[in-house]
Amino acid sequence: MRRSDFIIASFLKRSNARASWQLLTTLLPIAGLWCLIARIDQASLSAIPKICALFPVLGLLALLSSRAFSLMHDCGHESLFRWRWLNRSIGFLLGVLNAIPQHPWARDHAFHHRHNGDWEIYRGPIDVMTLNSYQDLSERSKLFYAISRHWLMLFPGGFYYLVIKPRLALIQPLINFTWSISCELLDRLRSKNFTQIFIFSTRFRLSNSGYGDSFWEVTDLIFNNLFVIISWILMSKWLGIGLFIACYSIVMTASAAIFICIFFVQHNFKGSYANRTENWSQFMGALEGSSNLDLPDWLNWFFADISFHSMHHLCDRIPNYNLRACHWRNQHLLRNVTFLRLEDIPKCFDYILWDEKFQELTTIETAR
Repeated sequence: MRRSDFIIASFLKRSNARASWQLLTTLLPIAGLWCLIARIDQASLSAIPKICALFPVLGLLALLSSRAFSLMHDCGHESLFRWRWLNRSIGFLLGVLNAIPQHPWARDHAFHHRHNGDWEIYRGPIDVMTLNSYQDLSERSKLFYAISRHWLMLFPGGFYYLVIKPRLALIQPLINFTWSISCELLDRLRSKNFTQIFIFSTRFRLSNSGYGDSFWEVTDLIFNNLFVIISWILMSKWLGIGLFIACYSIVMTASAAIFICIFFVQHNFKGSYANRTENWSQFMGALEGSSNLDLPDWLNWFFADISFHSMHHLCDRIPNYNLRACHWRNQHLLRNVTFLRLEDIPKCFDYILWDEKFQELTTIETAR
């Protein structure tokens, strides 16, 4: 079987109208639910009834935020709208909504697509260890590894991923920039030549960061943080700082936990394609290194049909609103791909080791 056997070209057509409708049916409910939170807070109810009324609203907000993240993901692939500038602009706004810089995230996600299934280069969202490296650890380090990769860590990890990490990532480039300008200024004061001071592209560079490996990534990081912090201030003034922080923390934590969970189980599962670089195939990585989720249609709506993941990896330019149809059109070629149901998801979190010898994902229990 080859990639050319799949019928893909007819599903690549992007529609600004469909993309706009998806955007409106996501953002308007989000705005409406935050208004409902304000109304609940103003209602003459005691604390417990208010909390009971808030939880379903926060649950819906978390699901809608996950959908907003999925649409941001499509913008990163330039597959949501027809025009690149519109994908970049809407992607940036959705990045502000999700409190994450979209352009650096999209660049990092593209790396995942280029190397999916090559576990020698890319170890997934949780940086999976090799079996040999794990067996060399002390018992205490093994315990820490197991705890840090437990599914419950999706919640604190999700909060860190969206709310804290992008803010911390801003500190380093600002320090680097200030230090670079200061040193350059002192040198140029002696020579009275200031022309090189204003070459900023080489100063906004980060090392070992997922959010700023180029001038444009750091620029996106700076403006994302600026708009996110302004939105936090405005929302705090509207709802009150206590209510906003409490609701926002719950929504962002739950939303991040949901999409990190989905991303994880769509690549870490029993039988997932997990090869070395030397005999790795991008085609096989797309089909056998990506699971598809058998979920109710209403739940798939919140995830913008990313459940049909094998086709997405086979061609990431297919818009989410064409992905389901493309999957079913090629279903005769997808008989051997993995489908997971909701009850299968917890088992995926056991596959947190890569066995280099047998080129497969394995479990800690097997390692013992």
